[in-house]
Amino acid sequence: MKVINRKLSREYEILETVEAGIVLTGPEAKSTFLKQINLDAAYVRLKDGEAFLINADIQKYKFAKQDEYDPKRIRKLLLHKKELLKLQVKTASKGFSIVPVSCFSQGPYIKCEVALVRGRKDLEKKKIQKKQEVIRDEKRDMKEYLKK
Repeated sequence: MKVINRKLSREYEILETVEAGIVLTGPEAKSTFLKQINLDAAYVRLKDGEAFLINADIQKYKFAKQDEYDPKRIRKLLLHKKELLKLQVKTASKGFSIVPVSCFSQGPYIKCEVALVRGRKDLEKKKIQKKQEVIRDEKRDMKEYLKK
């Protein structure tokens, strides 16, 4: 099971990644194993020496008996102190933030890969999109050339 934040590569430039555990309830864990998680609008906030995943949307597990379930509740991330301190120092400077890259299972555990990122400007986004289109066109042309 692996869920990827698709908007990340377009919106941000990844500088450094860290693997973190995530604290979930039982039904949330089952729902995550079924890939019912959305990380597109999620981000990580550091507060009081702890990291929290905010705005990650985990759908309600259909067999759970939870009447008052909040799919976007704040979830704690489990990181080593050294990693937390390193991220705190780097996010103190202007323009850097922490965003989840992917959520995956590692045996019976659910992990969340978070990254230190810097936002891209519109011109950079257009350049990247243009480069991807050129690569896609070259592959398409090569495929048609090999068919002949």
